[in-house]
Amino acid sequence: MRFGTKAIRAGQEPDPITGAVVPPIHTASTYVQAKVGELKAGWEYARSGNPTRGALERSIAALENAQYGLAFASGMAAETAVTSLVRSGEHILATKDIYGGTFRLLRHLREKYNVQSTYADFTDLNRLEEAFTPQTRLVWIESPSNPTLVVVDIAAIAEVAHRHGALLVVDNTFASPYLQNPLDLGADIVLHSTTKYIGGHSDLIGGAVVTNDPELYEKLYRYQNDFGGVPSPFDCWLTLRGIRTLHVRMETHCRNAMAVAQFLESHPKIEWVRYPGLPSHPQHELARRQMRHGFSGMVAVGVKGGAEVAQRFCEGTKIFNLAESLGGAESLIGYPPKMSHASMSAEERAWCGIPDNMVRLSVGLEDVNDLLEDLQQALEQC
Repeated sequence: MRFGTKAIRAGQEPDPITGAVVPPIHTASTYVQAKVGELKAGWEYARSGNPTRGALERSIAALENAQYGLAFASGMAAETAVTSLVRSGEHILATKDIYGGTFRLLRHLREKYNVQSTYADFTDLNRLEEAFTPQTRLVWIESPSNPTLVVVDIAAIAEVAHRHGALLVVDNTFASPYLQNPLDLGADIVLHSTTKYIGGHSDLIGGAVVTNDPELYEKLYRYQNDFGGVPSPFDCWLTLRGIRTLHVRMETHCRNAMAVAQFLESHPKIEWVRYPGLPSHPQHELARRQMRHGFSGMVAVGVKGGAEVAQRFCEGTKIFNLAESLGGAESLIGYPPKMSHASMSAEERAWCGIPDNMVRLSVGLEDVNDLLEDLQQALEQC
């Protein structure tokens, strides 16, 4: 099946009992056993498995061309499950421009559990090679990254990671499965905050992990079951509903984001624009080869005048909501130094490429002319 058909049908087959075309929400916490230890249809207790969650896990796995999928209560719960693969004294090598929540998680693991982590510029494969240690077990990337929108060569990094005996983990949240499938490029594990593009309506919190490796799946499933960070049946159902329109929504996100990026690149009050779809993006050609259909709905800009002017720009929009998160139908605007990446010091943000004049835009599905007019009036007020 092609992507649009998988989004609507994989894991979302009509209910075999009633014929309902929308899978039902199964809210039961426990399931009757035919005999002691003899389960009906494989369901035992909802933390261990739930039919609605199982449908979601099959759906996301299909979208990522994966054999196995696991759903979690949040993107951070999914990330924590993946880091459980690393033992005390071992090492995680991460790209330097990484989501602030991931940065906090790796710092916590380093301080509390002696799981070491360091960061490198993954656009330079020579520096990447130098950053490995004999204890490196996971290589962690985002592409495009949050919030700098750096694109890295997933296939090349997978080759380097495997040569060093490490697993490659790709946070595919910014791209979504519609634009990119990292497992096809050599990644071992792909994770998502399903709160974002996959859910798509800013009305749920969720995460997901997919893989083609049965041993990794068993380890991650045991973690999911033992620690219990699972989503509710209703959140799973909402995510399934969002998936049905993922391909249609992403096309509009990409189209609107390109128009916004082109508009801002020519605006006299904008110092720079970072969007993988623009020829001016440092990894534009790589993005064209590695991604398909478009370049997502995220745009980063530098506002002339520094931090104060950048914050006034964020506060001056009327259609772009000043809020955390991304990937919903509505457009959002944020100031990473005090929002998504506030846990980093000024020095850490500077090293990661997050200057004080950076603004991050999640371009939504509104009429693009209204979005452009809103940005224009906000910049006029700066």
